[in-house]
Amino acid sequence: MSHPLFGPEVRMMLDEKNEVGLRAFCESLHPATIAETLTDDFDVEESWQVLERTNIRDQAAIFEYFPILWQVQMLEGTGRAHIARLIEQMSHDDRVALLRRLSPRVAEELLRLVDEADRRDIKALFQHEENTVGALMTTDYAWVPQNLTCVEAIERLRHSAPNSESMYYVFILDEATRRLHGITSLRDLILSPRHTKVADLMETDLVTLRVTDDREKAAEVLARYDFLALPVADDHGRLVGIVTHDDVIDVVVQEATEDLQKQGAVGALTDNYLEVGFFEIWRKRTLWLSFLFLTGLLTFSAMEMFEGELKSLDVLIFFIPVCIATGGNSGTQAATLITRAMALGQVTVSDWWRVLRHEFMIGLAMGVTLGLLAIVRSLIVPDHMLLFVDGSGSIAKWHFGLVMAQVVLAICVLGTMIGAMLPLGFKRLGIDPALASSPFVTTFVDVTGIFVYFTVVKLYLL
Repeated sequence: MSHPLFGPEVRMMLDEKNEVGLRAFCESLHPATIAETLTDDFDVEESWQVLERTNIRDQAAIFEYFPILWQVQMLEGTGRAHIARLIEQMSHDDRVALLRRLSPRVAEELLRLVDEADRRDIKALFQHEENTVGALMTTDYAWVPQNLTCVEAIERLRHSAPNSESMYYVFILDEATRRLHGITSLRDLILSPRHTKVADLMETDLVTLRVTDDREKAAEVLARYDFLALPVADDHGRLVGIVTHDDVIDVVVQEATEDLQKQGAVGALTDNYLEVGFFEIWRKRTLWLSFLFLTGLLTFSAMEMFEGELKSLDVLIFFIPVCIATGGNSGTQAATLITRAMALGQVTVSDWWRVLRHEFMIGLAMGVTLGLLAIVRSLIVPDHMLLFVDGSGSIAKWHFGLVMAQVVLAICVLGTMIGAMLPLGFKRLGIDPALASSPFVTTFVDVTGIFVYFTVVKLYLL
């Protein structure tokens, strides 16, 4: 986190053209702190004036911590040649993510200025679709052939991979084919006897990913095994890249954010909230609200169908909101639990029958509990509210309470089962289960709950 004093100090150093102080600021603090300070307190031109005081490698390290939209603005604020040198120093996956946000023309201009080896690497990563492991991985990893000793391997790593992102893991490859044979840790290389063969240290029972795997799979596997990085292999077992834990953390945050937005009936936002255009956020929120509003009008239509029943007994209208809300709340609970269980791999579509039985029993138990509360509330309803409008008599409080208890029980069971089945149904159809959002479930249960309410009421009271 940035310190509130850094901004004023950097501002003063800029005004005084204190190059020594600005260089110390860029080189002594964590790049994330520097990036946050610059984005909070300075514009693009001033940020470049600060970064120009340090070397290109430190500039790249700081640049990677800027939000992606700020990176694009920074790119527009300096020369193409300088940005090309910066891109060469950036992490392989981060620079591809940046180039994806640029127009094809600008990206091509920059690529022409980048070193040929880096250009080939960028184009290789660029060919993979977004949201796949291939787009997430980096080709910057540490490796050695299996015929080396520990001391030879360490010496080789000292010269070939001084700035690798993954020095905590060393991959053992066939030098000619790049086929992945195993993996070891830098710790094991350092602590083992000097002349121990790398082949004797490596772990051969490997967990690998494919470039076409969804990036969520990388997050699931990394979380399951607590690895710091995962190798990405092709169909022939050749290592093509690795996915590191820091990139997976970004995926987890992005996916959780997207799911929460969808569950709140908002289209997924790709940028920071305050940086999203007004029209885009209006469109994504209004689209869902319009759909839910039109669906909710069915509740009005359903109540129109039972207009006569509403006019015959005044008390009926007062119990509608609480009964319908019960169904929506129980459905939302079930949808939230099932959606999260699916995200964690605890529930799959094939478990639908077990889920249905489980939620039916839970809904039944909750319905009985809430039904008892409905009976208690019914016992204190004023007598005049239980009179029929046509003067044909009245309903006993205990009788009305039992009917309301059955209504609550039925709606609670219905809401719970709908909330549990919708995410599974969406998944079966290839739709994101997160779209079984709270507003969606609530609206659906409201409409069906009206029919349940008046069906039970007509059966026992009218």
